[in-house]
Amino acid sequence: MGSVRVMNNDNHFEAEMASSGTKLVVVDFTATWCGHCQRIAPVFEQLARKYPRAIFLKVDVDKCQETAASHDVSAMPTFIFYRNKTKVDRLKGADPTSLENKIQQYYGSEDSEDGDSSVRGHMDLSTFIHKQQCECLNESDDHPFVHCLTSSGGYLESDCDEQLIISITFTQAVKVHSLKIKAPQDKGPKTIKLFINQPRTLDFDMADSYQAIQELQVTPEDLEGTPVNLRYVKFQNVQNIQLFIKDNQNNTDTTQIDHLAIIGSPISTTNMGDFKRVAGKKGESH
Repeated sequence: MGSVRVMNNDNHFEAEMASSGTKLVVVDFTATWCGHCQRIAPVFEQLARKYPRAIFLKVDVDKCQETAASHDVSAMPTFIFYRNKTKVDRLKGADPTSLENKIQQYYGSEDSEDGDSSVRGHMDLSTFIHKQQCECLNESDDHPFVHCLTSSGGYLESDCDEQLIISITFTQAVKVHSLKIKAPQDKGPKTIKLFINQPRTLDFDMADSYQAIQELQVTPEDLEGTPVNLRYVKFQNVQNIQLFIKDNQNNTDTTQIDHLAIIGSPISTTNMGDFKRVAGKKGESH
């Protein structure tokens, strides 16, 4: 880990992508004759050492013409970013600051980086949460919502009664497979109503009366961080999700959540199936 892997041909690239799991993959589409590419190459090497949990691939567009064509790469350098084998962003040009900013955006925390072995093919979507656009109604000033987005200390607690409305906005559309909740067995949530793609945060009266896309009855065992599966077919294109926590396990005055993780997958603008051969014969322009 921590080094740039040079792709020798299209099949080599496909094999690397297939084995990448849910890690961040940063691909540098480059050319030997491109001056800007050569200037940013040492920076790319440094970033690979600085972010060892990500995979850094270098693709020479002359050696991997089909890969470059299928990813609409026409200018060098172009950097494309993947999570869970899904294209999540791209950057054109040799801009070291923008390149590192995008790596930081999608890199993920230590506990979400290896994906989720208990939910095969999915990952913790924390890197796709738009924290500035999230909202939590009835959160305590001392224990706000952001505390439960990581597992490294701190927790979310309700304020004047046991109810909470958590509104989470994603930076791009995602599929949501399950929730993982860690909470005390007495103060953890019990009844959760789920809403998606609402134009604004619901208030408590609306959340109580509206038809939810799904309603969960959470057990004390579920509060140990085991995945609570959702009706996956209903959560295939989620821009935002709202959780109305109606009550808690023991009807205590306040509800507490130590860690909330949303498990799923980003929706790709380029499907992995698009990596296959593109139309046109060698020598033809694409």
